[in-house]
Order: sequence, then C-alpha cells, then structure tokens
Amino acid sequence: MSKTAYIFPGQGSQFKGMGKELFDNSEKAKAMFLQANEILGFDISTIMFEGTDEDLKQTKVTQPAVYIQSVIAVTLINEFKADMVAGHSLGEFSALTAAGVFGFEDGLKMVLVRALAMQKACELVPSTMAAVLGYASEAQVEEICASVQGEVVVAANYNAPGQLVISGSVAGVDIASEQLKIAGVRRVIKLPVGGAFHSPLMEPAREELAKVIEQTTFRNPVCPVYQNVTAKAVTDAAEIKANLLKQLTAPVRWTQSVQQMIADGASKFCEFGPGAVLTGLVKKIDGSVEVENR
Repeated sequence: MSKTAYIFPGQGSQFKGMGKELFDNSEKAKAMFLQANEILGFDISTIMFEGTDEDLKQTKVTQPAVYIQSVIAVTLINEFKADMVAGHSLGEFSALTAAGVFGFEDGLKMVLVRALAMQKACELVPSTMAAVLGYASEAQVEEICASVQGEVVVAANYNAPGQLVISGSVAGVDIASEQLKIAGVRRVIKLPVGGAFHSPLMEPAREELAKVIEQTTFRNPVCPVYQNVTAKAVTDAAEIKANLLKQLTAPVRWTQSVQQMIADGASKFCEFGPGAVLTGLVKKIDGSVEVENR
C-alpha cells in the first residue's frame, strides 16, 4: 500500500509576507499567530507579514517564523493522513510537533532558544558553509574534508544526489574548497550564512539547546519520524529526544531520509511551510514519487 510522508522545511525558506494568507483566512490560524506573539514576547506575525527581507533574516525571527507557518499549515488540514514525517534541520521541530511529540508552545520555545544559541555560536568563531556540486561521490567530499589539518570542516547537509553542503571555519572551508576543485569537483559555492551549522563548531549552541530539550516532555509520535541524525524511522520518545540533542553538531542526512522513507513505502510527499525547497529536493532524489506543496 502506498504511504504519505509529511515534510517540513528549514531556515532559508522564509519570504516577505509569509503566513499572511493563513492569518487572513482562518480564525484558528489567527489565534495561533497571536499565541506565538505572546510566547516569543514580540510581534513576530507583523514582521512575517510586513517586514523587509532584512527583518526576516534576523536569527530570532527566521527560525520561529518558519516553524510557526509550518505548524499552522499542517494544523489546518482537515485530516492528518501522514504515515511518516520528517523535517530538514529546523524543520525537524515542525515534524515532531505535527506527530504529537510535543505541543506548539513547547516547540516554539525550543526553536527560539535554538536560534539565539546558534547566533551566539556563530559569533565565537568566523565560520561558514559552502555548497559542493558535481562531485564524484559523497565519500570523496568526506575524505577531502577529513584531510584538512588544523581546521574544522565537515560534510553537513546531504540535500540531494550531487548536492552536498560542507561546514566549518572560514579557513577550513576555503582549504577544502580548493582541494575539491583540484580533485575535479565542478563547483563549490560559498553560502551567505553566518556560521558553520551542523558542524562541531555548533557545540556551544548544542549545549545551550540541550538544557531546554531535557526539560521538555516528549511523547511517542503518532507515526514514525525520520530524523536528520539517523535517517531511520523512530517511534520511541526517548530515542527521538536523544537524536534531537545531537542534531546541531551532526549532519542533516536528508537524501538518506527521503530514500529510506521511499524504501519504507512512501509514494507521496506533502511539504508544509513556506516555499518549496524540499519539494524540489525530493524530486531530485526520486522523480517517480508524487510531491505536493501546502
């Protein structure tokens, strides 16, 4: 029997005016936006609807905004029909909320702590990320990163076949980028990000986020969750919490997660949240599955 997967985007999918249509057309959505303003202690809904691109790039805005819109979008559907869920990086918090592991308020509080902790970690060490395109194999990229001496650089995001992101200190990423080009990689593009997400340099943020994760009650999900750290189906609350504690310093295994969901029967993927980044990635991973954007 064919199965349906609900997927949730991460940071970078935000846009000016995001969520306004949901707010205007649903009393339930409006109530959740107003609740979010109260939880956060500032008027994030107005920033989402009327703010500039620069406003939306503020770390304390970006991550909560994407989370809020994603969770509201999935909350408004008539019937929850997911056989499995997954989220990309930040999107994992949306996926866990959708699957009933924790509620909207607890999820939003964790996301705010995550955003602010990541910003602080970015300020400690000059760091960055770069997209690697047209490589021979993932192993080739991993080996070149591992060969860089005296600097931190790792494979951080496995987004789709032929699309991998490396993360680390500015010098580490620069050295790895040069070595990758020498090895015949087609393109390496430095990304406009403030830090080395999903690398060991996020350890201070991981420690800060761990405190609030540990204090939050996790329940068993209503369906399997495919987490970034393992790319496997997880149904146990304690295991989900343990994996989430590792997420900030571990790679996002998105390609492997989608491939595993398909192997486990997923033939339809519904993306909930701003933009359509994951819809595009799923198509690149396997063009035979049905994709839908909500």
